[in-house]
Amino acid sequence: MEVKLEVFRMTLYLTFPVTMFWIANQAEWFEDYVIQCKRELWPPEKEDQRRELEEFKERIWKQREEKLLRAAQQSS
Repeated sequence: MEVKLEVFRMTLYLTFPVTMFWIANQAEWFEDYVIQCKRELWPPEKEDQRRELEEFKERIWKQREEKLLRAAQQSS
């Protein structure tokens, strides 16, 4: 009985990695899955969203520069 159990365990230990390797190397499945996941996580940006983000960055940058300029003028 113990030999049968060992044979089963060895078969399981060998087939699991081989099966996972085979599944992971299915290019069509992998590409479809990865593309779908990427679209869910990072949807394509719209032009107006990009423009708003750039304007926000500019406002923050100007506020930071003004704050540093005021701090430099006060310390002088």
